[in-house]
Amino acid sequence: KVPGCVSQVWLTTDQGQGTDPVITFQGDSDAHIVRGLVAIMLALFSGRPASEIQKTDAEATLKGLGLDEHLSPQRANGLRSMVKRIKHDADTALKQIA
Repeated sequence: KVPGCVSQVWLTTDQGQGTDPVITFQGDSDAHIVRGLVAIMLALFSGRPASEIQKTDAEATLKGLGLDEHLSPQRANGLRSMVKRIKHDADTALKQIA
């Protein structure tokens, strides 16, 4: 479960092997709109090496899609919580290797 989201959001992480492991995410939500936001996060981050996940500027990408103009403050906070969790998992994966 992702803390900081008003809706229920579940995110699982699968970590590959190596010095820069590929991380795969799966997620779901009980809210249809949030389920779509989860899908965007998975498209942006899942299946990429941990170092790329750390460098990805999700805020700029979402701004480029125009999402920031259409999300309520609560949904925007939830989206930031998802990004924070994903980046935390990437950081953890890299620290386990070091």
